[in-house]
Amino acid sequence: MNVLTVCLGNICRSPLAEGILAAKAKDANLKWYVDSAGTSGWHDGEKADRRSREIAKERGLDIEYQRSRKFIAEDFEKFDLILVMDSSNYQNVIKLARSDGDIDKVKILLNYSFPGQNRAVPDPYFEGEFSYVYDLIDAACDKVLEIENIDKF
Repeated sequence: MNVLTVCLGNICRSPLAEGILAAKAKDANLKWYVDSAGTSGWHDGEKADRRSREIAKERGLDIEYQRSRKFIAEDFEKFDLILVMDSSNYQNVIKLARSDGDIDKVKILLNYSFPGQNRAVPDPYFEGEFSYVYDLIDAACDKVLEIENIDKF
């Protein structure tokens, strides 16, 4: 399965989600490809935010290799599941959808932990709280593996 995690700038939340989900899938011996993107493109080519890299490293993940990129319509062709961090990301991604099938691939990440509540992973860029954001994403990624690994793909 190919999974894309998406936030606004692709430097804080989605890089963490990419790293966490990829590590969990690998630990579960799943052949998942995980990537990340941002809806804005403001940080194209940049590394993840230093604070995201630091919390990842503290938790045993290396996300130094990641580089920000913008979400594009062709991502619908490459990915089976697109996990967005909040409702704004959801709206920006589905604007590029070309079919109902594309829209069906897009899910709000925290709905895996809090079904139907459309809770946002808070953007820590200005507020900090990188540890809290990591924990939210980590718990949701456990649920993603549990729910999406039912021989769907």
